[in-house]
This record gives sequence, structure tokens and C-alpha cells, in this order.
Amino acid sequence: MRKISACIVSYNGADEVIAAVESLQSHTRDWQLQVYLVDNASPDGTGKTLAAHSFAPGVEVIQLPQNLGFGSGHNQVLPKLDSEYHFVLNPDILVDSNVLVDICRWMDEHPEVVMATPRLLFPDGREQILPKRRPNILGLAARQGIPGLEAFGRRYAMLDEDLTKPTPIQFCTGSFFCIRTETYREIGGFDEGYFMYVEDADITQKALQAGQVYYLPQFTAYHAWHRAPSRSLKPFLQQLKSMVRYFNKWGWKLGC
Repeated sequence: MRKISACIVSYNGADEVIAAVESLQSHTRDWQLQVYLVDNASPDGTGKTLAAHSFAPGVEVIQLPQNLGFGSGHNQVLPKLDSEYHFVLNPDILVDSNVLVDICRWMDEHPEVVMATPRLLFPDGREQILPKRRPNILGLAARQGIPGLEAFGRRYAMLDEDLTKPTPIQFCTGSFFCIRTETYREIGGFDEGYFMYVEDADITQKALQAGQVYYLPQFTAYHAWHRAPSRSLKPFLQQLKSMVRYFNKWGWKLGC
């Protein structure tokens, strides 16, 4: 039987993680699924709760002694992977179909594609605008709600493209993506210099050096999308720090 792996990195919110895992296990058929749950030293005891929970077979819980951040947390499983395809998932993801296997089968048919993401919806069915072009200063500023930059935001979010069909993208959301395990290993996973935010833009650029990255709207999952940067100063400042790291690494670009 062919193998898929998936990793969820948690920081608090055990119930949400459990719901995500149960949805994955209930709706993944025909292929073997191994799920890794990496807890970043959650102060609410999520790591211990997950370790004590009676999951169906195929789940491994890793409790980290400190919060290493999003990318570093995901990288903890790199030495363990023996799958063909690996999924990076947020804890607030739910599926109601065999979407993991469907994406893998599509990638089987498109060997030039090394990374892909499905259409994501809010739990109430509203569309999330997640596929994007390569990050640029004006596009990111528009996403922060700065007035007068709406046109740059629309182009950055690829709203001038027909996103009803499979489309190559330059920025794949870290909320839910599939990557060939061989590619994931070859590029060294995430850059651990990012604690949180923009590391998904960075890993997309690394993946693009190995092949194509695609948005696949024919496949759908649900994403609650907890957007901390808009609610408090500390995450917003962390996001700015990550943006500077990204641009220093991949080049400063005003617009697209």
C-alpha cells in the first residue's frame, strides 16, 4: 500500500488538533496514512492531552521541551518520513473527502509538480483567497489593509487569473500543502530562521527550484484561519521580522 505522511504542529488547542486528525483518518482511503503531531510545549497541556488520547493507529505524538516555532516544529519529522508524499497541515484544518489521496494521484499524473495546495474554505463555506504570486512589498502592504493599494493586493492574490482551474503559483500557503517527500527532504524542509510567518513563502521558493507549485481548486478542505497578526502587536511585529528575513534572502521586490 502506498504511503502518505502528514504533520500538524500545535501550540495549545488539543480539541482542534484531535478533530483535525479524526477527519483525516476518517476520509483518507486506499493509501496508508501516518500522522505526526508535534506539540511546541503548549502551556495549556495540549502535548500531554494528545499523548494520552486514544487515536486510531498511525498517529505519533512528539512533545517538544520548548516552543521551536512553526517551521522547526515541522522539521522534527524529516528523519522519520518514509512516505511518497508529505502534507503540512494547520491544526484548524478539516476534510470531508479523500482529498489527500486525490491530490497525490493528481501529482502522480503531473511529475513536474513538486508541491500543491487545494482550495480552502472557511467552515461556513466562504472562499479563502490564499494562492499568491511571489511576495512583494506593495502586495504585502495591501494585505495589511493600507488604503490605496487595493490594485496591488488584487494582483498579489492572483485575482486577475482564472483560479477555477489548476494554476501554477509562487506562494503556497503553509495551512495545507502537499510536497513530494523526496523534494521536502532534498530542500531541507523549512528554514528554521523563521520562528513564525512567511516561512511558507520561503519554502515555496525552495520548492520552485526543484519543480512547479500548483493551486488545485478541484480539491477542497476547510480551514478556520486564526489570524493573530490582526489582533495583537507581538505577532504583527514577528510577521514584519519574518518579511525582512524573506526579502533579504530572496530579494527586495516593490510590486508584481
